[in-house]
Amino acid sequence: MLSDDMDMVGADAGPWARASMLEGQRVCLEPLQVEHAGEMALVLDDPDLHRFTGGSPATRAELAKTYSRQVAGPADRSQRWLNWIVRRLADDQAVGTVQATIGRKEGRVVAEVAWIVGTAYQGHGYATEAAEVMVRWIRSQGDVRIVAHVHPDNTPSAYVARAVGLSPTDVVVDGEVRWLGG
Repeated sequence: MLSDDMDMVGADAGPWARASMLEGQRVCLEPLQVEHAGEMALVLDDPDLHRFTGGSPATRAELAKTYSRQVAGPADRSQRWLNWIVRRLADDQAVGTVQATIGRKEGRVVAEVAWIVGTAYQGHGYATEAAEVMVRWIRSQGDVRIVAHVHPDNTPSAYVARAVGLSPTDVVVDGEVRWLGG
């Protein structure tokens, strides 16, 4: 069931709840704010994080600009952009981000999801737990198809996709395999 505090995201995307604080066993997902740019620039400051997606680490100012756009969402409101900072519950340390782009495709609500965890925090299951918390919340909003795009050589990300109930397809978009669930 969709909650009562939803607003329209555009006639094409349907109603969606705003991102709210979500909690798992070891991590919480805090809705993204522009003010997170400083700490996240440190967490994401590793060229290896861009090995599969291209680019390079963003500066604090660049992240603030990106986060400002993400928080505002698309001007045409045809989609809902939901973005969270992933924090360890034990010490409130930011370790990464998760995001979902909610829209309609072929008459169905679709959530395109993604995750990234800083190099220093990888290998501890934070990406998997954060993605599971996010996807569980998305699915609680109603009948939603979950989609992720994972580079074929990114084994850890493929593991996360499988853990949240997605399966790889034969479709490749911009060098990444499309994974589907729901």
